[in-house]
Amino acid sequence: MKNSVEMTIAAVLLGATATGAMAYQAGRDPAYQSARESGLVGEKSDGYLGFVIAPSPSTKALVDDINIKRRAAYSKEALANGATIEEMALRTGCRLIAERTVAGEKYQTPSGQWKTRDSSAPELDPRCP
Repeated sequence: MKNSVEMTIAAVLLGATATGAMAYQAGRDPAYQSARESGLVGEKSDGYLGFVIAPSPSTKALVDDINIKRRAAYSKEALANGATIEEMALRTGCRLIAERTVAGEKYQTPSGQWKTRDSSAPELDPRCP
């Protein structure tokens, strides 16, 4: 049986619709969801989570685990699609910021600044498809 982090990665790579995005939010690991809602972590356009503020050891371990699993998923997708890991990570990072962050969550702009998502379109990396 897949754990919630694996299910999250699978949902990310499948590119769910807006309705699916709501299910994605609800299916997040509670500790991860809390870290996102608290503004401790946010999405980066490189497809990985980043720390908005210095993390506690437990938050660091959680994010490190998620990022390791994301990299493994990107590796599989890259191999299957004849792309690089970085290309798959960027594509997913763009989708995560544009389609999966919700109002109040943090994301990193192309300049490296952390912003809080609101109802406007997020600032995306110019390499985003």
